[in-house]
Amino acid sequence: MSRAERLTVAEVCAELGVSRSTFYEWRAKGRAPRCIKLPNGDLRIRRSELDRWLDAHEEAA
Repeated sequence: MSRAERLTVAEVCAELGVSRSTFYEWRAKGRAPRCIKLPNGDLRIRRSELDRWLDAHEEAA
């Protein structure tokens, strides 16, 4: 897996247009995309997981 396929929380928040606090609130409620927790405590989100999560939350127009 390339490094580019793992997004930081800041990158995900920027793409979704939400604050970090909103992302962490979603995470606490089990509503955020699945994350990878690194040994230093940082989180990463796989691009494929973010895309899957977005597809699952898409509503019919």
